[in-house]
Amino acid sequence: MIVVVGAGICGLGIAWQLAKAGRPVTLFDRDLAGKATSWAAGGMLAPQVEAEPGEEAALPLLLESRARWRDFAAELEADAGMAVDYRTEGTLVVALDRDDRERLEFLLAYYRDMNLEVEGLTGREMLRREPYLSRRVIAGLHSPLDHQVDNRKVVKALKSAFLAAGGTLRECCPVVGLEWAAGRVAGVRTEEGSTSAEAVVLAMGPWARELPDIPADFLPPVRPLKGQMAAVQMPAAEPLLRHVVWIPDGYLIPRYDGRLLIGGTMEDVGFDENLTAGGIMEILRNAWEALPGIYDAPLIETWVGFRPTSRDDSPILGPSGVDGLIYAAGHHRNGILLAPVTAKAVASYIECGELPEAVRPFTMARFRERAQSKVSSVQ
Repeated sequence: MIVVVGAGICGLGIAWQLAKAGRPVTLFDRDLAGKATSWAAGGMLAPQVEAEPGEEAALPLLLESRARWRDFAAELEADAGMAVDYRTEGTLVVALDRDDRERLEFLLAYYRDMNLEVEGLTGREMLRREPYLSRRVIAGLHSPLDHQVDNRKVVKALKSAFLAAGGTLRECCPVVGLEWAAGRVAGVRTEEGSTSAEAVVLAMGPWARELPDIPADFLPPVRPLKGQMAAVQMPAAEPLLRHVVWIPDGYLIPRYDGRLLIGGTMEDVGFDENLTAGGIMEILRNAWEALPGIYDAPLIETWVGFRPTSRDDSPILGPSGVDGLIYAAGHHRNGILLAPVTAKAVASYIECGELPEAVRPFTMARFRERAQSKVSSVQ
């Protein structure tokens, strides 16, 4: 038996892959499957436009996972019998003033140095692609390979595919502790009893440090970063946008059903679930400045999500350092993007005891090695 703790997109993906391979899998979640961080996300698959100087170490892994998304989505749709709305229009970035344009020029040069396929556009070219953008748009970028998927449809499909493959799902059943035997993790404990396991996969998103019984030295260094988002309703037959559009201090994500997602704040305030007037006002104002047509659009939803952010903003995958305990944590803003590579890598590790080469730099061991290096340098 393999136990997976946390039924977000990564936990569901790992459990689905293992169940497809014929392994008995039980998946536990404190709530309903897919209804926390993965539900609150935007579904952007955009490692290129999100690339920034200083974050190059994770870029190859992000690009590899993006390249896997088309096949991952097709396999999932076939197994679940439902669409996940994988969209390939690409992603635009807008500049509204001279400072924005100077930043885009800097980023374009950086992307080209990194051999990323991104093109610069004039304001007129941007308006030809998206005519409802503000006439204030003076320049932009187009990243044709940065796509999107409907994350809420993905988690629904993963749940269905996992169950169809023979997996066991325990919703609204929080894991309250680990079971140990002979110095290794041998299962989990809930209020309803214990479940023995050959291996336990911790995929608890921003709650990764809250599972009792993990030795302090092996706790994943993950914290929540709060984001506030909103959605307005566009005319489905004539949407205001067709591309994902990054705007100064935010982004706009169109869906096939006419919803337009607007995000998002970045707040280091712990698990504060409150929407704030300032946060919602900020994201709506930023969106209106780039896309004036949203002014009269019905506001249909507002929500808060928590990004599971590691100490270095990169994921923590594979062995935890504790026998029997495996991590799929710390995905920061890339949980949806990294779902395919996470699912395959962790399932592969459980099956054969090895991680794919691209994933090996992202184990828990890197934090212990850095800490030891600091101690050695002081001595």
